[in-house]
Amino acid sequence: MAGLWVWTAVLVAARRRGRRLPQPLMRSAALWTLKTFDKILIANRGEIACRVIKTCKKMGIKTVAIHSDVDASSVHVKMADEAVCVGPAPTSKSYLNMDAIMEAIKKTRAQAVHPGYGFLSENKEFAKCLAAEDVVFIGPDTHAIQAMGDKIESKLLAKKAKVNTIPGFDGVVKDADEAVRIAREIGYPVMIKASAGGGGKGMRIAWDDEETRDGFRFSSQEAASSFGDDRLLIEKFIDNPRHIEIQVLGDKHGNALWLNERECSIQRRNQKVVEEAPSIFLDSKTRRAMGEQAVALAKAVKYSSAGTVEFLVDSKKNFYFLEMNTRLQVEHPVTECITGLDLVQEMIRVAKGYPLRHRQADIPINGWAVECRVYAEDPYKSFGLPSIGRLSQYQEPIHLPGVRVDSGIQPGSDISIYYDPMISKLITYGSDRTEALKRMEDALDNYVIRGVTHNIALLREVIINSRFIEGDINTKFLSDVYPDGFKGHKLTESERNQLLAIASSLFVAFQLRAQHFQEHGNSRVPIIKPQVANWELSIKLHDEVHTVIASNSGPTFSVEVDGSKLNVTSTWNLASPLLAVNVDGTQRTIQCLSREAGGNMSIQFLGTVYQVHILTKLAAELNRFMPEKVAEDTSSILRSPMPGVVVAVSVKPGDMVAEGQEICVIEAMKMQNSMTAGKTGKVKSVHCKAGDTVGEGDLLVELE
Repeated sequence: MAGLWVWTAVLVAARRRGRRLPQPLMRSAALWTLKTFDKILIANRGEIACRVIKTCKKMGIKTVAIHSDVDASSVHVKMADEAVCVGPAPTSKSYLNMDAIMEAIKKTRAQAVHPGYGFLSENKEFAKCLAAEDVVFIGPDTHAIQAMGDKIESKLLAKKAKVNTIPGFDGVVKDADEAVRIAREIGYPVMIKASAGGGGKGMRIAWDDEETRDGFRFSSQEAASSFGDDRLLIEKFIDNPRHIEIQVLGDKHGNALWLNERECSIQRRNQKVVEEAPSIFLDSKTRRAMGEQAVALAKAVKYSSAGTVEFLVDSKKNFYFLEMNTRLQVEHPVTECITGLDLVQEMIRVAKGYPLRHRQADIPINGWAVECRVYAEDPYKSFGLPSIGRLSQYQEPIHLPGVRVDSGIQPGSDISIYYDPMISKLITYGSDRTEALKRMEDALDNYVIRGVTHNIALLREVIINSRFIEGDINTKFLSDVYPDGFKGHKLTESERNQLLAIASSLFVAFQLRAQHFQEHGNSRVPIIKPQVANWELSIKLHDEVHTVIASNSGPTFSVEVDGSKLNVTSTWNLASPLLAVNVDGTQRTIQCLSREAGGNMSIQFLGTVYQVHILTKLAAELNRFMPEKVAEDTSSILRSPMPGVVVAVSVKPGDMVAEGQEICVIEAMKMQNSMTAGKTGKVKSVHCKAGDTVGEGDLLVELE
């Protein structure tokens, strides 16, 4: 065990010199030299598997990775000491295949299993299988998983433990008719949710009877697909709430702590997008009350591991129990940043039987941490429909101060339809919220992701939004701020001029580099260098054409944009994916994503990708004679907006459909999406059937 040997050497050396180590080092030494397990199998994939492996390496514990056949070359497989294939790509045949995983445990003689989050992390049957083989489950006991994994039972237990709960129906909803009856009794709006659910799957908000029927259908289908359990419950939907959760930690000796809160209100489709710790909204009194109730619930179920109690908090700081997640949360890094604890390490120690090392008074709030979930998604479609592809270029901004990236990918990794589209968790830490947010802004600008569509534009807009900065947020933040959908960053006049000046400088820099290459090439015909003092350019941005005059002196370009003069300075390393530029004293980091000979250039600026069309004055004049491509009329066709699997098709050729009527249902990353008709008409042809795998842009249905 590497960690044990290192600390043993440190202690021996100190004793030989007759010295004592400082108290913090003594505590760390004691921690690292405590024996836990020799080998742990991680029953997960991606970033969370890598995260667990990192802590195991620090503790000197050998690790075993499991993987599907398509994940054979994944980062978590390469990081682990051993790896075992547990089946083909579909999760039901690999990462949820308990028989194959149990066989891998026997084969590798792993003493314990860390389940990460998702998959089998809250599966009581899996925990029982491990116990039967005398393998330690690094998580709570099965009775706690069962009690808290069922939303109906957990709500009853919360009430008994005197935890504030949301008004609702404490039972399983049998069918759509009963759902409507219950919803009317509770009063609209209501939340329909999977009893065994989590991660936003199997959840729908209903504002009337029709939405309740649809919500019952979709939620039960999603619940069956994601959890193998289609039971649903209904409760009052608290309008405009904040989603704030308390991290708890318990041991097998009856001790439990709350490790402060995380604000997770920025969500889309009930899934978190941006999280932070602590919450800007809570005062110390409310924080303590929530923490004490969370601990009361943990003790009521004899909870022994890291877990999270989630609450909805209204504008008056009234809070209501939502659910308890009996596992490590996706957003646990922000808690680690402000407390200094390694939660994976604590889980391993507790699983071995050690008591907690800390008292409640020892848990600090040091600084501020923010986490952005970076997804392979198109944020311009419903705030994020999945994107698939191969990462042709990938570079994390870990060179910046106060930045942490939890990921499980590398250049060349594939984002497929089989698994969650998360690329990474980007975390920034600062002495206060302002510093943490500024570091996040810089980190997003310096994050290079090529080959898939990603949501960095949306993340960056959220963290610089005035409402977010002021702390005026709730779970409806995205729909409130962007009622017509996300459109990207809206440039001010100054920012527009900066972008045009940068684009024109890039254009000239590329031209000068090409000339330099020609001059130093082996051409048989001597090339006379054209003497160009000023470059007269025409730049099209957002259907507006701007006249630009650019000239350069060394690394500095002087650019006149519509009468405004700007100076742009950079190293102009055109081979680098990142380019730091200074525009009249303002520092910007931009990415030139693509450049075509015809003048089209794609630039990522302030997080958003802008398409600019740059031509010389002469080329622009000649371009007027080029025919324009007529846009396709898409009102009569339905194409898939995302890759996924067709779950159901509701029409056939000859059927009449009304505008907005459901035509088919596509499941992407375990979420069901209803595809509707764009206009009223007759179905001409259907190009898909239930069970088909479709890609983004594939033709589904044609109307006459």
